Amino acid sequence: MKSIEVEGKTTKEAINIALQKLGVARDKVTVKILAEGHHGLFGMTGPKQAKVKITLKEDVHHTHKV
Repeated sequence: MKSIEVEGKTTKEAINIALQKLGVARDKVTVKILAEGHHGLFGMTGPKQAKVKITLKEDVHHTHKV
């Protein structure tokens, strides 16, 4: 199964970037959130990017040979 890790300002943005890169719809992948994005504590530290791992689901039609 193919998977990629992508970062974005939010988890939603990271997921959308990954879907665009893979060229698939949301229902064709599984999503694992590796890190939530945040702005930092009282502006003392810089913003942290959200990071997700997107894995293509196996297509049942391609796994069975006739």
